Amino acid sequence: MADNSPNTADISEDELKAQARKMKVKYVNLATLQVNPEIGQVIPEAIARRYVLVCISKLERKVVLAMADPLDVFAMDDIKFRTGFDVESVLARKGDILKTIETVYGGDNRWKDLVDQASDAHIQVVEETKPEDEDIDEEKIDRPVITLANAIITNGIERHASDIHIEPYENEVIVRYRVDGVLKEEMQLPRNLLAAVVARIKIMASLRIDEKRIPQDGRIQLTVGTRNLDLRVSTLPSVMGESIVMRILDRGNTKVELTQLGFHEKDLDLWMKLISRPHGIILVTGPTGSGKSTTLYATLNVLNKPDVKVLTVEDPVEYNMKGIVQVQTNNKAGLTFASALRAFLRQDPDIIMLGEIRDQETATIAVEAALTGHLVLSTLHTNSAVASVNRLIDMGLEPFLVSSTINGILAQRLLRRVCNSCGRSVKPEPELCRIFEANGLDPAQAKLRRGRGCPTCNQSGYKGRMGIYELMEGTEKIRQMIVARAQEYELREQAVKDGMTNLYQDGLLKVFNGVTTYEELLRVTIGN
Repeated sequence: MADNSPNTADISEDELKAQARKMKVKYVNLATLQVNPEIGQVIPEAIARRYVLVCISKLERKVVLAMADPLDVFAMDDIKFRTGFDVESVLARKGDILKTIETVYGGDNRWKDLVDQASDAHIQVVEETKPEDEDIDEEKIDRPVITLANAIITNGIERHASDIHIEPYENEVIVRYRVDGVLKEEMQLPRNLLAAVVARIKIMASLRIDEKRIPQDGRIQLTVGTRNLDLRVSTLPSVMGESIVMRILDRGNTKVELTQLGFHEKDLDLWMKLISRPHGIILVTGPTGSGKSTTLYATLNVLNKPDVKVLTVEDPVEYNMKGIVQVQTNNKAGLTFASALRAFLRQDPDIIMLGEIRDQETATIAVEAALTGHLVLSTLHTNSAVASVNRLIDMGLEPFLVSSTINGILAQRLLRRVCNSCGRSVKPEPELCRIFEANGLDPAQAKLRRGRGCPTCNQSGYKGRMGIYELMEGTEKIRQMIVARAQEYELREQAVKDGMTNLYQDGLLKVFNGVTTYEELLRVTIGN
């Protein structure tokens, strides 16, 4: 991208101040200002260099950027989109900005050195092959490229990322990490490294490196310190090249307690009652990445006892659990959710966990299992607990079968927690006070907290996540309404009468108690 920022090298400080007044922005003399590298690095280095700017201040969700061109709206919009921060720009001398960039980002040249070494190695490889040929043989992947690919993975693990994204674009390759549910750009690679890095990851995941026309799925198993990790690798052909997403799963992180997930005491008591029933279906619903599997594994930890036979069928098996027989689907071999479920009924189980109900066949067998004395746990992709009822009926199940087997349905989302290291008490704004009052909460008793940003939370103000839930019990009235094919809004009204707290209200209570922020609640759900 061309650098269109004005050249301020030969302009006096008085002229710069006059220029700032004309632009209606402040002027900052970076030569006399010591920028904290932890604050500066809130903005990725590649972005800072591209737009000739540096972050000099951060307060909660707002950053102040010293820019050579403080009226560059495109740059400010791009940064706001990438980081989620509000942006204030100030004018600074271009030469001072460039020097400050070297100071802020120069303390850790690991990425730059790795990329430079990998680029040099790749150039040597290309010189030995046809210039127009991007195919990389396994033998031709040089050590620096291997080191770079390994570093992308290990750095994501160190950052506690749940997913690593490698995305090709016209002139660059962007690496992003999803940390606590939010994607953050980590680095940019030269476009000419894409083929080599993709080939290296494919080799690690036992995928075909010569197949670039169709998506592929693979798995990488590795040990980092004392942690046994699985990486689920997905490749996707795009118009700019192959995109890769790696989901990081900690196989040793299965001992999650239900009390740690964020359940309100009332909902936790009801959940324990529902899972204690000897038969019936219990569903956990929500979008991908909402923590459904974690909730099910935490539930299985409660149910897993020596006198109980537990079988699971999953795609894939995310965590290994002692005392439970776990089956992974293999569609090519004919081992589907439905076929595994049929086989389970001949294995004398007490409890069955089904990774997902996707079609009528699977749903029908799950209902049959529940009707014949088994407790069935599963997930479903719907937006709310009540919507799951109509989803099952739309799949082809008769309403009376849904009514007679559903014990309860749990809908959930994940919210980021306020960082314990930098979280500070704040007073609620008038609008939030009105929202609290409308939902029966006394604003005077609110314990609102907000993170200012620190190294522990990578300047985000948030560290870790917790769930918000709505739990609908299959009460007698709900069962009657299902058989009568009641509308979704009617079922929701009855569920609320029966004691259900919806997702927004559960999240609002966590905002009230200072666990998360209202902005975070609105990010994942809409109030009513």
